[in-house]
Amino acid sequence: MTAATTGTTGTTEVRNRRPLRGATALYGGRRWRPTPYLVFGGLFWLVMSLAFWRVPMCCDFGQHAAVVERLKADLLHPRHPMADLPGAGSPYYSPYAAAQGAFARVTGLAGWEVVKLAGPLNLLVLLTGIGRFVKALTPRQWAPVLALFAMVVLWGTRMAWWSGYLGLMSMTGNLAYPSTFAIGLAFWAWAWAGSLAKEPRGVGSYAGLGVLCGAILLVHPISSVAAVIGVVAFALPSLRLRWAATAVTAGGVAAAWPYYSVFSLVGDESVDWIHRQLYTEMPQRFWLALLGLPALYLRRRRNHRDPLVLMFALECAVVAYGWLSGHYTYGRILGLTLVPLQFALAIELAAPRPWGTRRAALAGAATLGACVGFLQIQAGAVVPRTLDPIGFDQPPRWPSYAWAASHVRKGDVVLTNAYGPTRTIPAFGANLVAPAWPDPALDEGERNHRLQEVRDYLAPESTRAGRKAIVRRYHVRWLLLSKDQQVPSEAVVVAWRPQTGEVLARVSG
Repeated sequence: MTAATTGTTGTTEVRNRRPLRGATALYGGRRWRPTPYLVFGGLFWLVMSLAFWRVPMCCDFGQHAAVVERLKADLLHPRHPMADLPGAGSPYYSPYAAAQGAFARVTGLAGWEVVKLAGPLNLLVLLTGIGRFVKALTPRQWAPVLALFAMVVLWGTRMAWWSGYLGLMSMTGNLAYPSTFAIGLAFWAWAWAGSLAKEPRGVGSYAGLGVLCGAILLVHPISSVAAVIGVVAFALPSLRLRWAATAVTAGGVAAAWPYYSVFSLVGDESVDWIHRQLYTEMPQRFWLALLGLPALYLRRRRNHRDPLVLMFALECAVVAYGWLSGHYTYGRILGLTLVPLQFALAIELAAPRPWGTRRAALAGAATLGACVGFLQIQAGAVVPRTLDPIGFDQPPRWPSYAWAASHVRKGDVVLTNAYGPTRTIPAFGANLVAPAWPDPALDEGERNHRLQEVRDYLAPESTRAGRKAIVRRYHVRWLLLSKDQQVPSEAVVVAWRPQTGEVLARVSG
């Protein structure tokens, strides 16, 4: 037994010490041990990276791969991501996409290969950001582990497959998207804001946070709304003039980006109609996250300025504004609106034992909810069909269009209105007559006119003269037709896919 006396209080503290031997003595008796989050987060990164890799190109993947292809071809003046048109003003050309395009030019990799490689990298940014954010809220070691699993499981019992919605199942398709990278940066921004709220520092630190917020705004504008709300939630309780440096710097970074003006997107209604279903199907998609309401309520009782409480309130206000105003695109932040609920629950359940009756009941409800969410929706993301004894829903498996792309040169125009090809073929460098999604680089009226031209060309009553005029107008080189669409007499079939009956035909104008 040895006695250690503290000089400040005069009290004596007695500690049991064991003699140090060998290498341990050289390091003062401390051995490095990985934190629970490092262990489970590392395992999660490995499992989800493999799960993401096994899912073929689908959904919006082709759009983002097309962006990289255009930047690879011309880094400074890329063409429209999906059409043979100028690309000036397209918000797809963000700093994130520009970095991918530069990487593709240096390595020679195809756009889809670069996007595929981005998935594990984005997941790493996300996981490290979660760890830093939770650490800014609590020192409890198991809190980030529980927060991670709550975030990917506690959603609802209807699939929420949207960019920026990071349940287990949607991660298998969305990990490589700019939204995932932006959300990862948002967690870093919240952690940074939390540290500044606790320990104010020089103006440079606030300006640095502004640079990060400006980057998030450029990478994924709608996710930046939730990111800024999180920063504001930390800033409000200790509002100082220095926070103005954050806002000014963020605005300056966004305004200086040469590819497009992010401020021109304010009030844009072109994609609101797509997002209306986020509101109409809200209860089924998100109800399991409400298990975090009791934990959030407890935080509100302890501190009415708690950052998670403020974050949730402000995000709910933005979501409500989206519904009342008809700007349904704001519903895209619903995925991050769940974070305060999920993380408050995780922090509450990471408290040391013994637990009271209420906390034990909350833990039981959370466990039951996690099982329901996992088995009902999320399990298929990590359980392959070959190992699945139940028959979980699996991620989508779209057919590959490499068979058609092998005949189409980069820059060739393809006429098609099939759902899969319009979202996939541009990933290989081809152009469409009518892009699948709205883009400020192309007037929405013009895009709708082009969609009608495609329908007119493919209509059974179309004439050869009418079809020839459309081919000449848009420099069409190829037709990609589904099995129920008739090949025009002037087209020459070049390839077909027996599994789907789709046909690639060449036309000349």
